[in-house]
Parts: sequence; C-alpha cells; structure tokens
Amino acid sequence: MTALPLDSALTARAAGVRLLLTDCDGVLTDGSVYCTPDGEGLLRFSRRDGMGVARLRDQGIATGIVTRETSPIVAQRARKLGITELHQGALEKRTVVEGIAARLGLGLEEIGFIGDDVNDLEVLRAVGFAAAPANAEASVRQAVHYVTRRGGGRGAFRDVAEAIIAARTAGTALPPEADPPAIRLVAAPPRRWVAVGHRAIGDGEPVYVLAEIGINHNGSLELAKKLIDGAVAAGCDAVKFQKRTPELCVPPDQRDLQRDTPWGRITYFEYRKKVEFNFAQYAELDRYCRDRGIAWTASCWDEQAVEFIAAFDPPFFKIASATLIHHDLLRRLRSTGKPLMLSTGMSTMPEIDAAVETLGTDRLLLAHATSTYPCQPRELNLRMIDTLADRFPGVPIGYSGHETGLATTYAAVAMGASFVERHITLDRSLWGSDQAASVEIGGFMRLVRDIRAIEESIGDGVKRVYESEMGALRRLRGAPVSPAAEVRVG
Repeated sequence: MTALPLDSALTARAAGVRLLLTDCDGVLTDGSVYCTPDGEGLLRFSRRDGMGVARLRDQGIATGIVTRETSPIVAQRARKLGITELHQGALEKRTVVEGIAARLGLGLEEIGFIGDDVNDLEVLRAVGFAAAPANAEASVRQAVHYVTRRGGGRGAFRDVAEAIIAARTAGTALPPEADPPAIRLVAAPPRRWVAVGHRAIGDGEPVYVLAEIGINHNGSLELAKKLIDGAVAAGCDAVKFQKRTPELCVPPDQRDLQRDTPWGRITYFEYRKKVEFNFAQYAELDRYCRDRGIAWTASCWDEQAVEFIAAFDPPFFKIASATLIHHDLLRRLRSTGKPLMLSTGMSTMPEIDAAVETLGTDRLLLAHATSTYPCQPRELNLRMIDTLADRFPGVPIGYSGHETGLATTYAAVAMGASFVERHITLDRSLWGSDQAASVEIGGFMRLVRDIRAIEESIGDGVKRVYESEMGALRRLRGAPVSPAAEVRVG
C-alpha cells in the first residue's frame, strides 16, 4: 500500500518499533542461490542492508532473522552484522515471533517484520509494523503497511530501517548521518515492477537483458543454438525469436516478389516460410534453452502465432512495434495472462496510448524504440524513456535498440531503462535484414558486463567518505575523519 504522511497512524506504528525482524531468503538476500562446483550453496547479501542493521543499532533498535531456510552462510552473516535474534528452520513464523516477544517483554505492536511471500502473511498481519520489498508477491505487498523502493537483497531492509528511523525523529532535527526528509513516510510514486518467470523487471532490480535472435538464425537450428550459447556466455536473461504465420502475415501483393536469398532467387513468400521454425524445431530450442538455463520468448505477429508459442509457456510475450496498432492481436496476447513487453517504434503517442488502453497496465512493460535498422544516434531520442515513465506511472520502461555500437545503450541504462533488448548475431556481415543492426557475441559480453558496472556505480545519492579514501585523506589532509558520515547532496 502507499506510504502515509508523517502525521498519520502509520508513522506512530513505525516509531514504536523496538525490534525489527526479517525473513532472509528474498528479503535480506536477493532470493537467488548460487552453487559452487561441489554444490555448496552461496547467498548474495547487500552491504546497504548491513548498514541498515548498524543504523538501527545506533537507535537502540534490535534486529533479527526469522526464516524457514537453514544455512550456515546466513548464520555467519548474522554474526558479522551483530544480529541478536537468529531463528532458522522456522516453519511457524508467527509462533516464533510470539515467543521472541514474550522472552523480551515486548508487545507485538512493538515489532516490525519484513516478508516477501505468502508464508509470511500470518506474522505480517500480527505485528505492529509490516513491510515488504518492492519485488514481494503481490498479495504480500497489498497486505503490509509499507512497501520499499528497493527489492529484496538490494536495499529493502535498509529502506525499512531508514523509514523507522525517520519516523522516530519526526519533528526533531535530523542527526548528521541520517537521510533527508525525502526518505520519510510520504506519498510515494507507483512502483514499477513486473514478475517475469524467475526474475523481476523494474525498480530495485538488475536491468533485464534480452538478446533478440529474431530471424538472424536464417532458418538454421544449429545457428540458433550458437546464438543461444552466445547469449548464455554473455550473461543475458533471455533470448527472443520472432514467430509469423506467413499465410496471414505476408500481404498478397508481396507474395510473388522476387528476392535474392541464401537459397537462391525465390519469392518473398517462400523466403518467409524458410525462416520460420516448425513446432518440432521450437520444441528442440525450448529443450536447449532449458538445458542452458536461459529463458526464451517470441514476438508473435498474428493470433495463430500466439497459439503456437503459448504451447511452450514462455515467461512473457514480446509485442513488435509493427503490430502495436493491431488491437485484436493485442487482446489475444492479453488473454494469455502472461506479462507483455510492448515496443513502441514507428508509433505516435496517440497510437501508444490506444495500445496501452487496450492492454491495460497490469503486468505491462514498455520499450522505447526507433524502428530503423541500423538507427542513427540523432534519431534514438532516449529522453522518450522519461516521457513514457511520466505518462505511464507504475509501468517499467525499457529500451529496444537498433543502433550500431554500445554507448547509447549504456546511456539508456543510466537514464533508468529497466530492461534492454539488442539483436544478437554471430557476424554482422551475415546475410539478413537485421544483421547490420545487431551485436556480435563479444560485444554482447561487454554489453552485459558494463551494464552491471553501471548499475553498481550509480549508488544511492548519499555522499560518503569511503574506507578506501581514508589513506588518501590522512595523507593529503592530515586530519582524521569518520568514514561513516553521510550527507545527501542537492
């Protein structure tokens, strides 16, 4: 639910918290489990959340973990952070929380809890201050008092910690290390977040990278597999194909046009049929992607193609810019119940408005695009990312690029694109209409690597003196300064 003003009952709830408990998997960690070659489970924690524990401790607020999972890594992390309550293997979380409250002499109204899944609902409804990360299950986000701006494992715990601290200091001067009033419990804009398969796309989540194979496979199953391998090596989240029913998609007046192709000079209709995989070939690609651990989807250009691809249960459907005005197709895609990613190239704003009205904004993602292959930088108009974000609150906005080079895609990420799509190819000189506007495997590896670096470098806008700066500070200034001080600039 939306955060309430500072003089509301919600602020009183937050200010009354004396113990903040949290689920671990999906809240304090990002919910992803990584394994070493010998099968040891690894969990990724956010340093920002660790600072949240320290900031609460300075306010005299205890912290704890109550989780169903059992992991020595969680125990080690709890010890390092000085978390005083650790309860793993907790199948009945409310019973555990009530036991903690009785032992510490606290009322449930003095306890805050952060949960992300349906097994947290019972305890969330019992405590005084209930919170959920931005990427929690929808039913959980609707049940709590406060939803964070960041996802689990990416600062959600820190968001709750700062909200509690801000509520406690309401009406008093903020201490130098506290965040400014912007983080207090005030009305927040709608959160842009959509669950897609095992990932989430939107606020607080890593940029979702989609490698479009499209028809760059030129009808070759083996070439398609090599492109999938390249996307996996680069660290992409998914690959995308295109699916047309030539009998429906090729206009009658273009069917007999002659075209030079790798198969010789044939009609355009024959060419379109040669680059379409049949059901058995898609079944093989589906198996191959599952074996390689990468998601796949397709843009469907007609309703029969939707039926075809839906049989493989893709995590989402892509809607090509060319089909944005085909509202019957849009309605058929919406009827699948899957998240939809809509590209907006070659479209006017009234056309985009009409398409969004047809689709609705629930589980919708919008991609800014310019449908020129390749596109010149002067026509990319990346500020449309902001325009779409302002026009469609709550809808994650991404970027589908058809330019040459990577720099402008990096700019789109820095401007806030939640997902990016680029065409992938083995060789830009290969035959095919999309090859020249595609990125080769080595380029895709750099693209994903550098997107992750951009994400890490953006930070949170709070000015710090980092521990790594202390040597230079002492050497060049000669005066000790605490690295913990934080001041927001601007």
